[in-house]
Amino acid sequence: MTKADLSKEPHAVAAMFDNVAEGYDRTNAVATMGLEKHYWRPETFKEIAPRKGMKILDLAAGTGASSINLREAGAEVVSCDFSVGMLRVGKRRHPELDLIAGDALRLPFTDDTFDVVTISWALRNVNDVTVALKEMLRVTRPGGRLVVLEQSHPTWKPFRVVYLEYMMRAVPAVAKVVSSNPEAYEYLAESTRAWLPQEPLARTIQEAGWTHVQWRNLTGGLVAIHRGVKPSRSKSTAV
Repeated sequence: MTKADLSKEPHAVAAMFDNVAEGYDRTNAVATMGLEKHYWRPETFKEIAPRKGMKILDLAAGTGASSINLREAGAEVVSCDFSVGMLRVGKRRHPELDLIAGDALRLPFTDDTFDVVTISWALRNVNDVTVALKEMLRVTRPGGRLVVLEQSHPTWKPFRVVYLEYMMRAVPAVAKVVSSNPEAYEYLAESTRAWLPQEPLARTIQEAGWTHVQWRNLTGGLVAIHRGVKPSRSKSTAV
């Protein structure tokens, strides 16, 4: 199923992730050769800088693999995901987590609730990126922060070409070995290839209302961490 197909049937995205929930973390670890677990997520953790008393929304939290580390650092973490299947697996593995089903386009939280909103590997999968970013802005307190970890575009063109070919060919091939639903990874590879480069994504975040928007490339731009701040005197506006 292509990204265009899924955009017409948004619940198909949730069903797709439901089907891969059990082996999702394992497949990611294999497909990224350990970079996700041992480098990209730890760098995102440092960017979030969780501490005792901080309230964090981990959006598209999946099975809670990132949430548990934030919680262990003393933060109050709410893990939200559109996929109930992912949340079920997360609840079994981490019963101490606060797991909530929710849509990034209509977050089930009041205005100005969180100190940090973070989303990893999922912004490219929402049907309307701007609406999702505005919803994240709404539920963040004034002065609070956004941290986005997402697939990106390698900065060296020859490497970018090789990488995109890897995503389109090797990742689905790996998924056929370690995943129960390899077709889902064909979609994920396609969504990566079609995703915004770093600078256009930064502009999109800024246009949604975030300030001090910056990004940092990891592994030559294979992925990037984008960050922004909610204006201190801005009124939240529901979308």
